[in-house]
Amino acid sequence: MDITSVGYGAWAIGGGGWSFGWGDQQDDESVEAIRYVLSQGVNWIDTAPAYGMGHSEEVVGRAIKDIPEDERPYVFTKCGLLVPEGRPFDDPERIADAASLRAEVEDSLRRLGVDTLDLLQVHWPSGDGTPIEDYWSTLIALKEEGKVRAIGLSNHDVEELRRAETLGHVDTLQPPFSLIAREAASELLPWCREHGTGVIVYSPMQSGLLTGAFSPERMASLDPEDWRTKDPEFTTNLDKNLAFVERLKAVAQRSGVTPSAVAVAWVLAWDGVTGAIVGARRPSQASAWLPGATLQLSEEDLDELSGALKDTGAGSGPTRP
Repeated sequence: MDITSVGYGAWAIGGGGWSFGWGDQQDDESVEAIRYVLSQGVNWIDTAPAYGMGHSEEVVGRAIKDIPEDERPYVFTKCGLLVPEGRPFDDPERIADAASLRAEVEDSLRRLGVDTLDLLQVHWPSGDGTPIEDYWSTLIALKEEGKVRAIGLSNHDVEELRRAETLGHVDTLQPPFSLIAREAASELLPWCREHGTGVIVYSPMQSGLLTGAFSPERMASLDPEDWRTKDPEFTTNLDKNLAFVERLKAVAQRSGVTPSAVAVAWVLAWDGVTGAIVGARRPSQASAWLPGATLQLSEEDLDELSGALKDTGAGSGPTRP
């Protein structure tokens, strides 16, 4: 698949009511945001059943329903993270046995309104005792059966990648990666380069923290159901992260773009990164980061950002491509 350097991330549009939700969302605005991003040339969408327990997939399905099949964006989704029947909505489990994964695939196909999933990724390592060899074998079988075109892993480490690769090629990896969360650059990106595994990184704007629009006041006003109210980068580490954002703004201003665009361009500057998953709950949010898809940061920009990370102590991991 020939994907654009950025793809639409559908995590936030799943809404609230679960432990990693973003609070209530307006579905009409979400559909408008998806269609706007597609109109700007983006050709893939990343979602998951866990995002609002199927709601994100339903909204994505609504947004692409009337697009002719040969013009449709690629649709990537996940499996292995769900709420068992009778359990609280905010208590998802990592279930990866074959029967459960196959049932999830059928549900995703129905909600999305497609015949085949372009990419299926295991959302997290299993928490039910299913070995990676077993759940990876299930995905290999689903690919062979034509239910999915490509298979990948999300939030898995290098050792897990190695174990999966012995059974069948890991087409993609989806790790978190941003100017704040930089750990993927240490081992994951080199492993994927060596093995021909595509990398689509998530949260390149650190869930809104690197947009330049975040502040202590905004933090205080977040919906109580917004998962960020419990995240250390938005609480314990907020001051040093915002100090870094002030330095990020200077680089953005020099380039005539938003901090969001620079944050996206920075992750794309790393060798081994295939694409960045970027969210938007309304078209105006997307227009802020879309220029990052083609922005080429200069050596001076990269040096300045690296120095700012070291000076402020924001995040962890390698600081420069």
